Amino acid sequence: MLLAVLISNSVGNILVERFNGVPAEERLHWRSFLVKLGADNLKHAKNEELFVASHKSVYIVYTVLGDICLYVVGKDEYDELALAEAIFVITGSIKDICKKPPTERTFLDKYGKICLTLDEIVWKGILENTDKERIKRLVRLKPPTEF
Repeated sequence: MLLAVLISNSVGNILVERFNGVPAEERLHWRSFLVKLGADNLKHAKNEELFVASHKSVYIVYTVLGDICLYVVGKDEYDELALAEAIFVITGSIKDICKKPPTERTFLDKYGKICLTLDEIVWKGILENTDKERIKRLVRLKPPTEF
């Protein structure tokens, strides 16, 4: 299960978070842990350079994209490779929406569309869609053509 998708700015303020199957009392711990992890490791990282960590029997894959940091947390069948696939889809979609690696301002200007896109990619802890064109159609609320 994908436990969390978190997006923060470079200072560590949370811009978007999606938790699945994580009790409310543990969410603060995960927020602070992930932001600290990113602050320690993403200072001089290149765009879309992936980092991998493990904590409490879960896997974490995280990266920086422009001025934002993305964290994906998973367990069980969502190991490092599955999380890497998920983060590639998310970063690709964000770049498509913002037309380039986003600044915080660009990200917040496109916030609604980014949230819709995240909901199409990850639904209730499961990686739902990975095809960019299908995600674009679903976000535009047009029916998919193939079944």
